[in-house]
Amino acid sequence: MYKTLFLLLITTFLHAEVYNGVAIVVKDKAITLLDIKHEMETSKLSAKRAADVLIRQKLEEVEIDDRKITVTSSEVYDDIKKLAARNNMSISDFYDAVRESNGMDSMELKAKTTQKLLSQKLYQAIAYSFLSEPSDSECEDYYEMHKDTYKHPASFTVIIYDGDDKNELQTKVDNPMFYSPKIRTNEQLLPYDKISPELASLLERTALNSFTNVIPNGKGGFMSFYIKEIESAKQGGLSSVRTQIVNSIMFEKREQVLSDYFARLRHNADINVIRKVN
Repeated sequence: MYKTLFLLLITTFLHAEVYNGVAIVVKDKAITLLDIKHEMETSKLSAKRAADVLIRQKLEEVEIDDRKITVTSSEVYDDIKKLAARNNMSISDFYDAVRESNGMDSMELKAKTTQKLLSQKLYQAIAYSFLSEPSDSECEDYYEMHKDTYKHPASFTVIIYDGDDKNELQTKVDNPMFYSPKIRTNEQLLPYDKISPELASLLERTALNSFTNVIPNGKGGFMSFYIKEIESAKQGGLSSVRTQIVNSIMFEKREQVLSDYFARLRHNADINVIRKVN
C-alpha cells in the first residue's frame, strides 16, 4: 500500500528538518534524493527505475533484519579470496585491481561483499522450499530454445603482452607497430574450459586479430591479450551442457520466486512517497 504525502512549498521548520532530502520512506528506512541520483548515475537508470531498485534494496534490508540473517568477517574474506583465486591473483593484488578498475578501496569492497552475501542468504531462505531440480523434459525444451546460448569457442590462441607501465602498454594496443623492450610477449593456447569465466567473457568479446582492453596482470603490472586464432567448438549436444542448463533453469525459477515474493511484499509494505520521482 502506498501512502503518498504531498509536501507544501511552505511548511514548518520541524517538517523541513525531518523531510529534508528524503524522497521515499520504506518501513522507516529513508531513501534520499541523493541516493536516487547516485543510483541513476552508477546504474544508468531512469529516476523511476532507480527508485524501484532502491525500494527493493530497503525491503531486502528489512527482511534480513527480521530474519536475523548475518555474515561473518571470515565469510567475507573467503568470498574475496575465491574471487582473487579465480582471477589468478593474491588478495593484495586483487584489492589493487579493484581499486584500479573502479576506484573501490578494500573497505568498500568488503562492504559490497557483505551485502552480496546477506542477499544470497536471504534469497536462499525465501526460494529454497519452492525450488526443485528440473526434469529431463524441461532440460530438453530449454536446450532447444537456447542452443545459441551454449555455443562457445573451444580455445583461443593468444599473444599476451605484459608490462609494468599501463600507459606504455596502452600505446602498444593503440599502435601495434610501437616497440618497447619493457613489454614482454608470450604466446599461449587457452582452452575455453580451463580459463576463468571472466577471462573467457573478455576473450569472446574481443574480435579476431585485435587486442583486449588493458587489465591488471595480478603481479602489480598490466597485460593485454592479442587474439591470434579462435578454434570453434564441436556441437556436443544436451549432455555436454546439462549442468549449465540445470543451473540456468534453477536461476530463472529462483528469480521468478523472488520477483513474486518482493512484489507481494512491496504491495503490502508501508511505503511513503514524500517526493514524486519522475
